Amino acid sequence: MGLALSGGAARGMAHVGVLRVLLEACVPIDFIAGTSAGALVGGALAAGMSLDEIEEISRSLRWRDVGRMTLSRLGVQSSARMEEFIRARFPITRFEELRIPFAAVATDLHTGEPVIMKDEGDIAFAIRASCCIPGWYVPVTDAEGRQLVDGGLVANIPTRAARHLGADVVLAVDVNAEGATFLSPPHSAIGILLQSMMVVQRTVSSLQLMDADIAIRPKVGHIRWDEMARASELIKAGEEAAQEMLEHIREIIRPAPAPSGKWFQFLRRRREQTPTRRRLSSQR
Repeated sequence: MGLALSGGAARGMAHVGVLRVLLEACVPIDFIAGTSAGALVGGALAAGMSLDEIEEISRSLRWRDVGRMTLSRLGVQSSARMEEFIRARFPITRFEELRIPFAAVATDLHTGEPVIMKDEGDIAFAIRASCCIPGWYVPVTDAEGRQLVDGGLVANIPTRAARHLGADVVLAVDVNAEGATFLSPPHSAIGILLQSMMVVQRTVSSLQLMDADIAIRPKVGHIRWDEMARASELIKAGEEAAQEMLEHIREIIRPAPAPSGKWFQFLRRRREQTPTRRRLSSQR
């Protein structure tokens, strides 16, 4: 079982509610792939943090904890504080030491290709790169000299990354499925631009969801992406969406029962005897 946790800024707190339901129901989680906010929540679980610890961070986290103003021409803020925040709280900060295999997805700003960070290296840097909102945060540069920004540009629902980790069954969590129900029809050029960006992202996400075996869609379209103070509502929405899908998840991961009964035994004996009969016929 592999999880593919979508980006969604503050809405990503809904992932915490989903994870709580899955873990309490003893649903196995063997791999985790995350984009942006999904990388932060998923990385925390993969590093060995408890759900209570992750929820506590979610409720207290504010934008000032992950960014600060900068004079750079490439962005309004630096996200260096996010790395510091992760290093101070995660019990493990190296991919090689993770309890659960994990991947964080970023975007190569120059090629437009997804960059899947996994297996080895620094988790704090990978999550920071995956969360680097272009235009707001200054892009981060990796060891290969690539400028990396938010993975949501190319893989907001990282189902392919979950497959690359080795997952046979992929459970996707899409916190943007409802779009933005709080928005009225656009009345300005910037409004049209924002709406257009959301349409493109939802179109790409629908293709990524096709690679998932199960999809959980928390109903959080009424909450803006910057409303971190609404953690309780977001977590509850994640719990409710996961509960609705729980029986379906159990059906998919439940082992197939071993065939039994006299009719099955009869057919099996016939198959076993067929080669012998063919050999005898050929000898005649």
